[in-house]
Amino acid sequence: MTLILGRKRGMTQLFAEDGTVTGVTVVEVGPCVVTQVKTQAREGYDAIQLGWEDVTDKRVAKPQVGQFKKAGVATKRFLREARLTAPADKKVGETLQCDVFSVGDIVDVVGTSKGRGFAGTIKRHGFQRGPETHGCMNVRQPGSMASKRIGKVIKGKRLGGHFGDERHTSKNLAVVKVDPARNLLYLRGSVAGPANGFVEVQTARTGYRTKKAGG
Repeated sequence: MTLILGRKRGMTQLFAEDGTVTGVTVVEVGPCVVTQVKTQAREGYDAIQLGWEDVTDKRVAKPQVGQFKKAGVATKRFLREARLTAPADKKVGETLQCDVFSVGDIVDVVGTSKGRGFAGTIKRHGFQRGPETHGCMNVRQPGSMASKRIGKVIKGKRLGGHFGDERHTSKNLAVVKVDPARNLLYLRGSVAGPANGFVEVQTARTGYRTKKAGG
């Protein structure tokens, strides 16, 4: 599996030669530095750890500062690990650019959805509201949910509460364009999260969609 870290920069449109318009999300990724290589013999599994976005030492925990100094790389804000099915062919200190993906690749993008604070059942779960006429006193309230037999609301019922600000994976997005000069990936479709939100771009896991971009 290929993994690279970056930030969502926004959305735009790309026009093909035949005039076809494709809505894309622009993601700025890399360069990511390999901060650790894990092996089957030492950790029990094969993986590489990537770091991205330089920060000062006071912005990270002291044990991580020591790890970065041992690896000989600058202190990074984000650390993520990519498990491998075979021993890694990368070494500590090597960098990964956006060109690890090419046009037509299918990827999954992990981000954090926008936080919307406290929301009621209509906004949060799509409940239908009640009528506003004929003396109805229950317009936007969820209505009765308790069982007469047990006399209480069963756990797991959909209610109002904190909405958004959750991990979300946008699956099977096609890479439409790669811009190595600016470290940009153009991905067909939308990605969860606000502009400048942190994202992880990785090789698609499900694999049910095999058509290349533009195909």
